[in-house]
Amino acid sequence: MKRNLITGLMAALLWVLAGIPVQGADMREAQEAFAEKKATVLKEIEAGKNKARVEAQTARQQILSDRTTLLNAVRDMESKTLVLEDENRRMEKKLADLGERENELKDKLSVADQVLGELMGVVRAGARDLKALMDQNFQTAFRPDDAKRLEALLDATVFPNMADIQNIVSLYFGEIQRSSEVRMEKAPFISPSGEQVFGDILVLGNFTAAYRVKGEAGFLDYSTLDQKLVALTRSPGRTVKNKILAYMDGKSPEVPMDISRGGALKQLAYESSFLEKIPEGGPIVWPIIAIFFFAGAIILQRIFFLGKHKIHGEWFMHQIQVLADSGQWEECRKFCESQTRNPLARIILSGIAFLHMKREDMENAMQETILREIPPLEKYLSTLGMLAAIAPLLGLLGTVTGMINTFHVITFYGTGDPRMMSSGISEALITTMLGLMAAIPILFAHSLLSGRVENTIGEMEEKAISFINLVFKARSRS
Repeated sequence: MKRNLITGLMAALLWVLAGIPVQGADMREAQEAFAEKKATVLKEIEAGKNKARVEAQTARQQILSDRTTLLNAVRDMESKTLVLEDENRRMEKKLADLGERENELKDKLSVADQVLGELMGVVRAGARDLKALMDQNFQTAFRPDDAKRLEALLDATVFPNMADIQNIVSLYFGEIQRSSEVRMEKAPFISPSGEQVFGDILVLGNFTAAYRVKGEAGFLDYSTLDQKLVALTRSPGRTVKNKILAYMDGKSPEVPMDISRGGALKQLAYESSFLEKIPEGGPIVWPIIAIFFFAGAIILQRIFFLGKHKIHGEWFMHQIQVLADSGQWEECRKFCESQTRNPLARIILSGIAFLHMKREDMENAMQETILREIPPLEKYLSTLGMLAAIAPLLGLLGTVTGMINTFHVITFYGTGDPRMMSSGISEALITTMLGLMAAIPILFAHSLLSGRVENTIGEMEEKAISFINLVFKARSRS
């Protein structure tokens, strides 16, 4: 800084000297002026030097002072650095310890999260199982709010608290307790006509529910969609209905119950009666039914005819023998004429007409009468046998047509949907069933009636021989 100041003063002096005009006339004045200026400049230079010296001294002192301060500051910073380094080492150690602690806590947190997740899964699985159990249990219709209490537990975003877990436990115990109860409740249900009515409901555990309203009784089904009890569209039989009413009134210890929890009762709604199945057999069933009723009419006519023309052989021959032993043949003739419905009377009457003829002639006359009496007895029996043979053949024909329809459906729609083939199979089986149902009783009746006619014919022949023997025995005595 001092050197720069001196250089500046010398440059100013040269500039002043260079600006002084050199003239011969004013040399002295110029020298004097120059001397004055020189003295002035020198003074200024000296003053500048002194000032520079002072400033340099001041700067040196300031620098020395600053150096001491800086040295002190450096020593302070070094001591602080040592302290900070020690603190840093302690912090690094603490950080390492905290890192290890963090890892331990992360492991514990991971285990806790896993346990918590498993716990939440168990709780929600229990809630889902309970919800499914309640959805399938018809007793939920009496307590619809219980199912709503489980909705919060089924939400995956909501963590179940202890109250929710206790709620599940209480609901489980409630389901267990109610599953063993037999009780009566008055509650609404949907009647078979589709209206909501109030009535007495008999609850048999979780198996069966029955209703009683206005003297009517039946079983109830549970609708899981709207959580309501619905009466079965098809009422049970009179015996089952009376047992339900008697049990509800406390008059009987027995009550029908479906242990399949509604599975068997639901079959009542889909079960069709015999009359409802008949149209499913197609057009072949009507000839079978016509044959059955026609054969039934023949059977009734034959039963009535044979009962009306029963020969009563033992009693009749006893009366004839009494009169014949006393020789009252005219009384025998009158007695036979009075028995107009008895074929045996007409046979004996023909024998009386040939009373004094040879045995061979009498036998021929009575045999002719027997042959004349046989056709009315055997009337329609051959027709009945034919109908018994035709009925199963028509059933077989219906089976063939039904299977043809089934294969026709398979040709167009394949075998993917069994319901498409059920109509043809149903037609085949129903016609076979009806054919056998018609043929079996017709064949049985034909066999009985044929046996009855054969017995009657045999008895007539026997009594005819007995009468001939009686006549010739009387001749031998006379």
